[in-house]
Amino acid sequence: MSTDTAGAPDVVPKNSNSEPPITTPEAVKAAEVAALNVQKKVFLQAAPIRQYLESTVVPTLMPGLQALCKERPDNPIEFLAYYLLQNNPQKTQN
Repeated sequence: MSTDTAGAPDVVPKNSNSEPPITTPEAVKAAEVAALNVQKKVFLQAAPIRQYLESTVVPTLMPGLQALCKERPDNPIEFLAYYLLQNNPQKTQN
C-alpha cells in the first residue's frame, strides 16, 4: 500500500456487495432496467391516490366494468372478480 504526500495510505474502495462489476453491454442494460423498475415502484408508492389508481388499477378495472355493463349478469360481483382474475396483468405465465 502506498501513501500520499500527507502520509495517509491510499484507500481503494472495495465492492461492498459480492456481485461482480458490470462489464458487458447486456449487464449494463439489465442493471439500468432494474434500476428504472425500482424507481418506478418508489414513484408509484409516493404518488397521490388518484394517480396511483389511474396507473395501476383503472387500466384493468375499466374494461371489466364495461364487460359487466354489457353482460349484466345476475351476480355482478362474482362476474367482475372472475374478470379481474382472468385479466390480471401481473399474473405469472405458467
